[in-house]
Amino acid sequence: MITLESYVQGAWRAGDGEGRSLFNPTTEEPLATCSTAGIDFGAVLDHARDTGGPALRERGFARRGELLQALSSAIHDYRHELLDLSVKNGGNTRGDAKFDVDGATGTLAAYAYFAKEVGDCDAFLPDGEGVKLGRTARFWGQHILVPKRGAAIHVNAFNFPAWNMAEKMACALLAGVPVIEKPGTPSAMVAWRMAQVIVESELLPEGAFQFLCGSAGDLLERMGPQDTLAFTGSSKTGALLRGNPNLVRHNVHVNVEADSLNPAILGPDVDSEADAYDLFVANVTLDMTQKAGQKCTAVRRILVPAERCEDVVRDLVESLGRVQVGDPAESGTRMGPVASQSQFDDVRDGIAALAAEADVACGGADPIRDKGFFIEPTLLVAREEARTVHEREVFGPVATVVPYSGAADEAIALANRGGGGLVASVYSNVAGWKREVVLGISPWHGRVWIGSDRVAEQALPPGMVLPASTHGGPGRAGGGEELGGIRGLSPYLQRTAVQGFQGFVGPSFGGSWSEG
Repeated sequence: MITLESYVQGAWRAGDGEGRSLFNPTTEEPLATCSTAGIDFGAVLDHARDTGGPALRERGFARRGELLQALSSAIHDYRHELLDLSVKNGGNTRGDAKFDVDGATGTLAAYAYFAKEVGDCDAFLPDGEGVKLGRTARFWGQHILVPKRGAAIHVNAFNFPAWNMAEKMACALLAGVPVIEKPGTPSAMVAWRMAQVIVESELLPEGAFQFLCGSAGDLLERMGPQDTLAFTGSSKTGALLRGNPNLVRHNVHVNVEADSLNPAILGPDVDSEADAYDLFVANVTLDMTQKAGQKCTAVRRILVPAERCEDVVRDLVESLGRVQVGDPAESGTRMGPVASQSQFDDVRDGIAALAAEADVACGGADPIRDKGFFIEPTLLVAREEARTVHEREVFGPVATVVPYSGAADEAIALANRGGGGLVASVYSNVAGWKREVVLGISPWHGRVWIGSDRVAEQALPPGMVLPASTHGGPGRAGGGEELGGIRGLSPYLQRTAVQGFQGFVGPSFGGSWSEG
């Protein structure tokens, strides 16, 4: 057993008391404890605002981009150690661990690249073109984006301890805002080791990076109007955070990425001979089993034309049956356990709830091992008028086939019943049908992924989050937005309209540094 410390105010510190235990989800062996009891969270915030913020801002966007590239390389040097920890503490197969760790270093490197697009900007970014405001061009207006003078508090999810931390801090640090990172506790060993690497690299100025391993204590009660909170996790917890009286009182910017009943929609034109069909089966199988289905972008509802339902279920059951479930440290294993006892219990309860309105085609809620938090890949077929499938996300290797008529309007209505999603995938080779469905579901989904014969050998899977594209979604998905290239900096920048003499406002605030 080891103690995972927090890094605050320039030093590593163990919390008071016994703390919370972390386990190996394969063996249920206790691995570590962590606690933040006794930490002065007000002092942590002050250290970020007063020391880290000024030090970051004086470096400018280009130099901060160089820091991100150096951080990516420093973390990559410890890749194999991080992968081992991910297998041990997260229950990930080596492939799933790479998905997380390489996603972290890749996103840091991507934002280092995006920084080059910014050019020589130092204290701010010009936002769009300037505009004449008066009778002549003498009175001019220009929008600018300036770094906020607070701190970024990042409350990250247990399922991606490396990537979730890196993608948030990449945007905040490039924007010039110091970060306070709090990982999901059950799998915190990967994030903790990454934090050690970041601190030991001495790449970031003092106060730019702090790390809390355990509870966030009264941190939210101490936030102010220049601070930003970004949260990834359940919609229930997200709503509690968003409604925190102190955050409401100070109008703190809160970005939430939460539950998502992501649909995969098979078009009526796609038969088993189409390349798009093979892509559909492969992607659904991957989404259900990668990281044991513990992805916010995993497919939960599979919309299939009713006349094709029997064939699709047969092919998916066959594909899922080839997935070897077991010890993630063994080379032949393709799916390990879920991350914790609480996740195990929640997934089993969720399968039971879905099964009240659906037939189990494979898998089920019964444990498959005496030790460890193992659940079989579980595919269900919804009965007519099933409601739970459109209301409850089961965060594990579970998805439900929902028969529909094949009509575009019905596919749209069913997909949107999820109340807002992170990603919807659409499989069809008919342009008109695809266009109607994509436009119909776009208001309710942050990203729409389109599969067809033309991209069958080219497209990355819909469950993969890419730095260049928006990650987030409306409604139950949290109403937030992350990544999307330079747009990802938006939560940490203030958009201000500067108005005045064009000779000053135009050259000075439109990107050039000559004085007017």
